Amino acid sequence: MKIAVVGTGYVGLVSGTCFAESGNYVTCVDIDATKVEKMKNGYVPIYEPGLEVLFERNTKAGRLHFTTDLAEGIKDAKIIFLALPTPPGADGSADLSFVLKVAKDLSEIITDYKVIVDKSTVPVGTAERVEAVLLEKLDHSLFDVVSNPEFLREGVAVEDFMKPDRVVVGTSSDQAKKVMTALYEPFVRQGNPIIFMDERSAEMTKYAANSYLATRISFMNEIANLCERLGADVDMVRKGMGSDSRIGKRFLFPGVGYGGSCFPKDVQALAKSAQENEYDFKILKAVMHVNDLQKEILSSKISQYFNDDLAGKTIGVWGLAFKPNTDDIREAPALTIIARLLHKGAKVKAYDPEAMENVKQIFGNKIEFSANEYDAIQGVDALAIVTEWNEFRTPDFDKMKQIMNAPVIFDGRNIYDVQVTRDLGFYYDSIGR
Repeated sequence: MKIAVVGTGYVGLVSGTCFAESGNYVTCVDIDATKVEKMKNGYVPIYEPGLEVLFERNTKAGRLHFTTDLAEGIKDAKIIFLALPTPPGADGSADLSFVLKVAKDLSEIITDYKVIVDKSTVPVGTAERVEAVLLEKLDHSLFDVVSNPEFLREGVAVEDFMKPDRVVVGTSSDQAKKVMTALYEPFVRQGNPIIFMDERSAEMTKYAANSYLATRISFMNEIANLCERLGADVDMVRKGMGSDSRIGKRFLFPGVGYGGSCFPKDVQALAKSAQENEYDFKILKAVMHVNDLQKEILSSKISQYFNDDLAGKTIGVWGLAFKPNTDDIREAPALTIIARLLHKGAKVKAYDPEAMENVKQIFGNKIEFSANEYDAIQGVDALAIVTEWNEFRTPDFDKMKQIMNAPVIFDGRNIYDVQVTRDLGFYYDSIGR
């Protein structure tokens, strides 16, 4: 099958590459000419484990192409995926200008039947808005608009795409349903479902899923904060809760708040949608408020330890990306933590395996970027662990004690055992323990 993917961000590039891996011919379209030229030359613009291998294999096989020309990209495609940015506006609502602009452009160049798929996370009712734009110049016989939300986790996006828990497709068209079934059947051979529903329900499913997961995270952060006051251990509480089949084990790990390209934006957009429809979604308001406060927890602990006097202190930071196995720093808790430390007068030395170049675009020379995790703690007065990269889990503690000014660790991800770390001679403060 021939496919066009408009937009080559995380969702677009992963989707296009994985569709090509299953034997389809895919053309990815992007307006960034420099980026497109680099991809043509084999450069993968994002860090996502497993993507580079598939990217290289499918470009060499001639199944994965790149262009800036929308007409060229969609010419022979039966399916057109819109994987475009939907950033939050000033009021929290999703900005659909990119999606609707491409829909308008498509209305001027489509000449045969296409299935146009909203792959971006979009508010309920977007499929209808895209359809209305297309109908200004096209007969309805030339297209169907489908909602097909993505459920990819950065860091394991390739695995999630190739072996999805489920595929959600919103369409009222039998013709589009047949096309989407043929496209996704190779990905659900193990029996996971392709769930068909109406377009609005499909759009809502994505927001509901992400908002629920964000709610679990904020809830556990509240439990962790209360555990500290009551002398309970949130790790034990988490295990006791997670063993209940009604609850499950995932997304119960407390920390310094959620970030990334999805949860903050999607929770905000759903809350805004509720407001526009005169519904007071109290839980979502609390989720966002708790998350904002949680991002300040670690810097507050550090400040309290130094009696609110960080002038002249140097803090090492391990981890900048919003989660491991990605270079994505959108809404990353590390950005808030570093900004607060700098505001208090501290110096910051930071290390992240993948995200440092992105953070340099924000802080420039205001912080020191280190070659590895040990360089980042040479001569520091304390270490803050913000992202739980695997390489931070079993460090050389003896070496750490030798090169740090003081053996002080503030762990925002609870990656070490409390008693073991303290027995090694460290002052060790974590979340909810």
